[in-house]
Amino acid sequence: MRWTIKPKPSEEKVKQLAAALNIEDFVATLLVQRGIETYEEARQFFRPTLEDLHNPYLMKDMDKAVERIENAIERGENILVFGDYDVDGTTAVSLVSSYLKTYYPNVATYIPDRYDEGYGISFKGIDFADDNGFSLIIALDCGIKSIDHVAYAKERNIDFIICDHHRPGATLPEAVAVLDPKRDDCSYPYDELCGCGIGFKLIQALGKNRNQTIEDLTSYLDLAAVAIAADIVPMTGENRVLAYFGLQVINSDPRPGFKALTHQVKKKILDITDVVFIIAPRINAAGRIKHGNHAVELLTEFDFEQAQQFASEIEAYNSERKDLDKQITKEALGQIVENNEEKRFTTVVFQEDWHKGVIGIVASRLIETYYRPTLVFTKSGDKYAASARSVKGFDVYNALEACSEHLEQFGGHMYAAGMTLLEENYLAFKNAFEKEVAKTIHPDMLTPEISIDAEINLSDITPKLTRILKQFEPFGPQNMTPVFLTKNVKDTGYGQKLGADEEHLKLFVRQNNSEGMAAIGFGLGNKMDLTTNKKPFEAVYCIDENEWNGKTSVQLRLKDIK
Repeated sequence: MRWTIKPKPSEEKVKQLAAALNIEDFVATLLVQRGIETYEEARQFFRPTLEDLHNPYLMKDMDKAVERIENAIERGENILVFGDYDVDGTTAVSLVSSYLKTYYPNVATYIPDRYDEGYGISFKGIDFADDNGFSLIIALDCGIKSIDHVAYAKERNIDFIICDHHRPGATLPEAVAVLDPKRDDCSYPYDELCGCGIGFKLIQALGKNRNQTIEDLTSYLDLAAVAIAADIVPMTGENRVLAYFGLQVINSDPRPGFKALTHQVKKKILDITDVVFIIAPRINAAGRIKHGNHAVELLTEFDFEQAQQFASEIEAYNSERKDLDKQITKEALGQIVENNEEKRFTTVVFQEDWHKGVIGIVASRLIETYYRPTLVFTKSGDKYAASARSVKGFDVYNALEACSEHLEQFGGHMYAAGMTLLEENYLAFKNAFEKEVAKTIHPDMLTPEISIDAEINLSDITPKLTRILKQFEPFGPQNMTPVFLTKNVKDTGYGQKLGADEEHLKLFVRQNNSEGMAAIGFGLGNKMDLTTNKKPFEAVYCIDENEWNGKTSVQLRLKDIK
């Protein structure tokens, strides 16, 4: 691990904010590092309100989208709500379709089959709409580059409204409305919404048109919060407001689908981490293993018993996903060793029977062992298909573009991408990709980095600090959980390894004469020797709360020690 301490912000800004908020300088430092410099910005950060959400009609084409939907309702047209098979897509489809159904019956949903149709708007989906009398398709979390598909639909008298958050190409599809804050000609104040977030803005605009207030729509925010957490979009601006209130819905009055997925979780209050690690993988598992429709069924079901039935099916898909993920990761790691590829700049592995639905997860797993840009290939029809994952700071999309002569097609962004190629081009591509990465990657990028917010003493960790840090939630990109460094820490002699393979580390630590504090380090069991015989060490950690037997205590969640 490479430890880097974030640069200290301007002392003057820190002092001003500390005085305005009556807080310690180092808490003010954490805020300024997050771009919060004034009392008003701090108020919005610590006390989000639904009034902080922007007027949805500021988004380019929103008026056209609302008008087309209202006309469809007036004329009794059939509306098809179409979305991608991942968490963002299925939550967006669930949100928009269930809202429309509260006042209009002729609404159906469509999720493409991951294996048969692939990502995004499909010709098969448009044929389904044509065969079943749908004249309006609302596409969510996809469609911004579907120029041919929208033209194909137009020939069949089917209109499109596109709600997407991906980068547009040079030309936009000829849809009735294209809602995407990343359009160059869209001056909407916040352009980091996910697909479900744009779906929420659409129902917000429809609601405004029907004299509904934002309070009438809060029951849909649980879906938005799950999509924001799963899609790893910045936890700033509107995303933070939607996630903040969405978590409140998840904890106070969740829809039956979420309640069924989480009813066995022992925690009283679920936070964004629970959404990322408990809810999101299960929703994703439906599209990976079976079909994304199962997720939409679960999320739009209002009978709890029926939702429990759907949730147990999804639980089974998730178990299958976990087993596949373990097995394929083991096989891939074996392949790397067998081929003497431990010292390369890239990981590129292939096996024709690997399950296409989990190769993206496997790529992320391989990065945990060999920290470098990674591609996992499997056979898909008569071609090879791969998922790519990257390391912090390296743009894998650009690297693929540089090798595109060997590829049939590819798409994605800086840290994740997908591609297909012909079997005979696999080796040439593998070598070209290795060459390109070796040429362009900075050596530092091949070591995982821990970014540290501040150095503090254990005596600084007071109940007041813990309370303030809790108010930094929900955490996510650009508002990550604060990470602290403390030097000259000693274990009091109660250190032990935990877990079946002794892979975790549990300590009870002190610094000088501070009170003792529990510390847990997942995956740090191999560093036990650094802590024995009261040897001093440096620790990098987050401040955590541990619930046990109804009691809550502060503990350090160790990220690394040396």
